[in-house]
Amino acid sequence: MSLPHLSRRAFLASTGLAAFAGPMLTRRAWAVPAAKVGSPAPAFSATATTGKTASLGDYAGKVVVLEWTNHECPYVRKHYESGNMQALQREATGQGVTWLTIISSAPGEQGYVSAGQADELTKTRDAAPTVVLLDPTGVVGKMYGATNTPHMYVIDRAGVLQYAGAIDDRPTTRKSDVPGAQNYVRAALASVAAGQPVKTPITRAYGCTVKYA
Repeated sequence: MSLPHLSRRAFLASTGLAAFAGPMLTRRAWAVPAAKVGSPAPAFSATATTGKTASLGDYAGKVVVLEWTNHECPYVRKHYESGNMQALQREATGQGVTWLTIISSAPGEQGYVSAGQADELTKTRDAAPTVVLLDPTGVVGKMYGATNTPHMYVIDRAGVLQYAGAIDDRPTTRKSDVPGAQNYVRAALASVAAGQPVKTPITRAYGCTVKYA
């Protein structure tokens, strides 16, 4: 009887030699995030476009949305060029929600911007986040396991992560798909506001990969 074929990764894992696998297996060691739905959202600090440091703790007692973005990504452009993201931002912040837009693109990578460029994007797109945070080292993104743009998170008033995943159920770049989509973030915010469990707390984020270093 022939033995089943083992991939290099599986063989190394089975023999305890994974530590010697080199860059192929170790370069994504960050892929196990600290953030977990149903658990307290990991504390973090990042530099806002104002130059000041902003921390998640600054918004204790408030519902917080985290939005990972990359203005060059066609999936992000779908939601901004249709006005969908801005509408959701205004709807949420109008209800007292804090909206943190986070840019984790590394210098030289797609989507990387300076503070001034980020502010110009906010202005020209008529966006309405509470704060835009710059995360060029990717520390915050990796902590939350942000893999795509857009990647969305909802944190409740108690600081517990209640939703993580896609903005909606239409993983396309077509603006025409926005009106008929089920918006998971809007639904999560409504459930949190009502003190009810989020019906779909985890979904698979779609979009461009976050351009970490």
